[in-house]
Amino acid sequence: MGMKGRCQCSKIEFTTPTEEPLALYACHCTECQHQSSSAHGITAIFPYFELPESTTDLVGTYTRTTLKGRQMDCIFCKNCGARIFHSFRDLMPAPGEMPGPTATTNVKGGCLVGLDKEMMKGAVHIWTQHAIVDIPEGAERYEREPPQANPLESKS
Repeated sequence: MGMKGRCQCSKIEFTTPTEEPLALYACHCTECQHQSSSAHGITAIFPYFELPESTTDLVGTYTRTTLKGRQMDCIFCKNCGARIFHSFRDLMPAPGEMPGPTATTNVKGGCLVGLDKEMMKGAVHIWTQHAIVDIPEGAERYEREPPQANPLESKS
């Protein structure tokens, strides 16, 4: 059984494929600050999964170009506006295709019911050049992006 997740209004509910994220990122970039209306965004990386088919009409997509020029699809609840996932178009399987072994789903941390302080101790802080709060002492951190964001890709 995985972690339970939901949007703010609970119209969209889901279960992740694993009990804990493969990795957690606290992103301090200005885009995440705007998206979260806070000091940073939290992203939890899981093996690829999709929202239940019953939620198809409840979600919207906002697509933006990242600093690296990639297209990022941001999935949100049409009712409450809460961001649920984000994904990079160049890494997503084509419709009807099976995802590859390194495919992931990037869940916004605030949607996860069981996310706690203990899990966040291992979060990697990225884009810290834009941080407006102190980064915890001893935390893994990068001024920009991490050298390898996907924990399922080999480190070669």
